[in-house]
Amino acid sequence: MSSSDDLEFELPNRGDDRVGLEELDDLDDLVTEEDDDADVEEVDEDGDDYPEDATEDDVDLIVALYREDGSPVALALDYELANDLEALITQLRRMPGDGGAVALVSIASEVFVIVRVRGKHVQAFCSDAVAAADWPIARDVVDLLGLEVPEDDDDSTPVGDLGILADAGLHDFELEAMAEDYDEDSATLVERIATRIKFGPEFAKALATFE
Repeated sequence: MSSSDDLEFELPNRGDDRVGLEELDDLDDLVTEEDDDADVEEVDEDGDDYPEDATEDDVDLIVALYREDGSPVALALDYELANDLEALITQLRRMPGDGGAVALVSIASEVFVIVRVRGKHVQAFCSDAVAAADWPIARDVVDLLGLEVPEDDDDSTPVGDLGILADAGLHDFELEAMAEDYDEDSATLVERIATRIKFGPEFAKALATFE
């Protein structure tokens, strides 16, 4: 999937808007068992199935890449940004890259995400849409793209902009082939991507500080 349109978006509110404890005390005598079951179903439909945050141990790496005066720069980012696409995009916008900045993320050795920000223009790619059920960063990408969250028994498939790094030297068919290599460690695939777009040495140094 490829898009040249600017993407402006607001990610789902993860807050808890359930009735407060005091209100629950007042309503204890009024809520029947049948009503309670109906409330639970409604909460589920409103998005309470959002995946739990990846822990520090789950996040293999999160590294930002950009070029400053033509020279490649790589920076390890806080692992918590691997749980919040909106915050990650904000962080990338602050970087002084000549042509924007790119974030490479690998989670649990099973899925990788690429995010590229150039001003208001945002591109995103996830190696496996099914991972949206397990990891917040994958879910955020699927939401950003306006796609339905796949079922657990759906086939793994990459989603997003296959041409996200085409101008940097990684063609869409190459990225697709890497993403569909589900037997390979996703962190290894991300390292190959960084090398392919000529950030290899800088990526390795940044990764060493992340670990």
